[in-house]
Amino acid sequence: MTRVPPVPSLVPAFEVVAELGPLEDHGMTRAGHRRIIPVVGGTVTGDFTGTILAGGADWQTVRADGSIEIDGRYSARGDDGSLLHIRARGVRSGDPAVLEALLRGDDVEPDAYYFRAALTLESASRPEFERAVYVASYTREASRVRYVAYRVT
Repeated sequence: MTRVPPVPSLVPAFEVVAELGPLEDHGMTRAGHRRIIPVVGGTVTGDFTGTILAGGADWQTVRADGSIEIDGRYSARGDDGSLLHIRARGVRSGDPAVLEALLRGDDVEPDAYYFRAALTLESASRPEFERAVYVASYTREASRVRYVAYRVT
């Protein structure tokens, strides 16, 4: 008998609003065009509620076509004092004119570009976050990113 695996679905888990510092353009490095955007604060609401701690960043590599490889790492302190480490790996892509508008800080409709990531969560006090797969859909704003994280069932 052939058994069919379950079809995954997405369950909203939490929303993040990450406040960003000024972009640091490192130029062309051996890894490619490197940019680093500091994460200076923000909030998490939903299955985890708390404040994003300063000190994280998004280490980006800009591809030749203008798409951006995302590698964000930061922590949040829950209202209960617990800590959550979030690592987001993904891509932001779209029409070059749209990507340039985002870089300038223009207000761009979220459906005009693609911005998604896979999340890895770590928490000593919330092991349920480490036992599931999470994905996120983003919106880029002038000085922050906003995303909804979904648990994959």
